[in-house]
Amino acid sequence: MEDEVDRLVAAWRRERPDLDVEPLEVLSRVSRLARHLDRARRLAFSEHGLEPWEFDVLTALRRAGSPYQLSPGQLLTQTLVTSGTMTNRIDRLAKKGLVERLPDPSDRRGVLVRLTDEGRDRADQALAGLLDQERAILSELSSAQRGELAALLRQLTAPFDNIPG
Repeated sequence: MEDEVDRLVAAWRRERPDLDVEPLEVLSRVSRLARHLDRARRLAFSEHGLEPWEFDVLTALRRAGSPYQLSPGQLLTQTLVTSGTMTNRIDRLAKKGLVERLPDPSDRRGVLVRLTDEGRDRADQALAGLLDQERAILSELSSAQRGELAALLRQLTAPFDNIPG
């Protein structure tokens, strides 16, 4: 079975036989798969009235476990956005009734962001929809192949995820 990357690589080998284009065979597929995954994610989230960034914040809170709350700083760490961006996101989610701000009992100047019941329900439903989309994407692979692919991708991503600072 041939894909678009096979055609791209063949064209580069024809046009630039002096270059080793082997990395394209892996990384162009990863890039294309990421675009397909992004579309699937957006579809799964939109079916539940969420944007991808909203899903990211809500599920960070959901993963925290009961009472489903984190400080804005903890949310920054998990979602990799700036402080100003996070403040704006919390404001918008609070306006929709998906999160609420509470005083931090351990820091009189601090706040905690807590998932509301509606926010938890929306996060749970959107996650279930996302997993359905992702299962469909992976359906061509056996369980063993999915495990092997996960291990290989972990080997590539772990150095990026473990860079200090």
